[in-house]
Amino acid sequence: MRFFRLALAYLTLLPVSQLAAESVPIRAKSGMVVCQSEIASEVGVQILRQGGTAIDAAVATAFTMAVTHPAAGNIGGGGFIIYRPSTGVAAAYDFREMAPDKSDAEMWLVDGKYDRKLHHHSHLAVGVPGTVAGLHLAWTEQGRLPWDQLLTSAIHLADKGFVVSDGLARSLKSALPRMRPYPASIAQFTKDGQAYEAGDLLRQPDLADTLRRIAQLGPAGFYEGKTAELIAAEMRVHNGIITKADLKQYVALRRTPVKGTYRQYQILSMPPPSSGGVALIQMLNLLEGFDLTKSGFGSAQTLHLCAESMKRAFADRARYLGDPEANPDIPLTKLLSKSYATDLRESIEMNQAAVSSPNSFQWATESEETTHISVVDQDRNAVALTYTLEYPYGSAIVVPGAGFLLNNEMGDFNPAPGLTTESGLIGTAPNLAAPRKRMLSSMTPTIVTKNDQLAMVTGSPGGRTIINTVLQTILNVVDHAMNAQEAVDAPRIHHQWLPDTLNHERLFSPDTLQLLRQKGHVLRTRDPQGAAQVIVLDPKENLLEGGTDRRVPDGAAIGY
Repeated sequence: MRFFRLALAYLTLLPVSQLAAESVPIRAKSGMVVCQSEIASEVGVQILRQGGTAIDAAVATAFTMAVTHPAAGNIGGGGFIIYRPSTGVAAAYDFREMAPDKSDAEMWLVDGKYDRKLHHHSHLAVGVPGTVAGLHLAWTEQGRLPWDQLLTSAIHLADKGFVVSDGLARSLKSALPRMRPYPASIAQFTKDGQAYEAGDLLRQPDLADTLRRIAQLGPAGFYEGKTAELIAAEMRVHNGIITKADLKQYVALRRTPVKGTYRQYQILSMPPPSSGGVALIQMLNLLEGFDLTKSGFGSAQTLHLCAESMKRAFADRARYLGDPEANPDIPLTKLLSKSYATDLRESIEMNQAAVSSPNSFQWATESEETTHISVVDQDRNAVALTYTLEYPYGSAIVVPGAGFLLNNEMGDFNPAPGLTTESGLIGTAPNLAAPRKRMLSSMTPTIVTKNDQLAMVTGSPGGRTIINTVLQTILNVVDHAMNAQEAVDAPRIHHQWLPDTLNHERLFSPDTLQLLRQKGHVLRTRDPQGAAQVIVLDPKENLLEGGTDRRVPDGAAIGY
């Protein structure tokens, strides 16, 4: 079965008709974990077998991915969880990184000019990490097994090592140029400066020690004591601004999920500071007024309507959304309302694409390396967890002596006040940097229900494309009757308002693309989009279907 899962990566090269014939989901009765690391999925399922909850399994999976999927799995980054119990109230856990106390809106300007390197490729790009605090908060409220038990496998894999896959070897090799300036990064992720090859054993003893402190002390093992001192020391040496005080005052938050409906389904997703849930529900509200089943999957009409909905949601994202503590006047009720969607829908022309520019709508760059975990336990409690370091391997900076990578999430703040360009830079006020502010995100962990029963868990990496990838997995299941693996395998599109380009994967037909051009869309063929990890509940058989994204290596849907 393992060989079967890993060998199917070639399927994204096949025509849609042949691809659909091969899109068979993994099915299981009692529980399931789907993520971008097969090793981590196996660890999560083992926690479920031991009586753990969906949160227990998600926490164990996330810590394991910090070892086995270092491009995005992390303890030096941050993210979000949507949790839906089989009975009771759903919760959203916000562990987005925060700006240090010395941050300001113009910190990436040099002599009045924007410096992209400072913004994305320096110690100033590192936000105060949130992952450890967020996982611990979710476990405190929803976990069952002992905290240290959830870190046992991650510690073992970091200490004793694991076999490097071909996908990880290629990923590490591509990251080496960015790591070269940082001796601790080269020491951790090379063999005396030489790239790891598939089949090598990767050991990370410093990371194992850091994980042991977290297992023993909880968040205090990360935000205080030795680990905090090692982070602060790295910052002092390289003109970073994170201090031990910044680390100690970090707090993960429990929020209320944003809620919407789409046809007969209910949507639970992440509120600000993620833009994902708001934009997702806004797009679904817009699309609810069209019969996508009739127009059909992959048709020019369906794709046109999706693209026009994406443009409008992303324009509102830029105008309104940011950290809710810093932006108390975000008009969530308006943005999520059916009536607002009805008004916006009237601006969509069926045969003509709207033109996007900074001033085109009367309503007014994230990296793609994130990762997502979907979990359902035997009681049908569900978790959608998305977390990230921002770029692949974050800042590429390993904390000396601590063995983990730091994020470069400060790059998700707008670069400077007023700097909005047609190339996609956004300078609107809600997402400018300020002390202790959480940067806007596109992460969209989402749970879908029907008749108060679990229907679907979905999420993806992909920077700003995350929202649109999640949207399309939901449309594929609800409107196009796809199973979990079909919903993941189907080709995708992306439009984010600015730049005014409709990006598409390669598998759409030339005829369809020509019809889109005739409607005025500017098209660009893109590399594979996202890495969705999806669980769908088949209500007739009460079986879980898992779909893992074969656009990327090493992922797995594993159930029992």
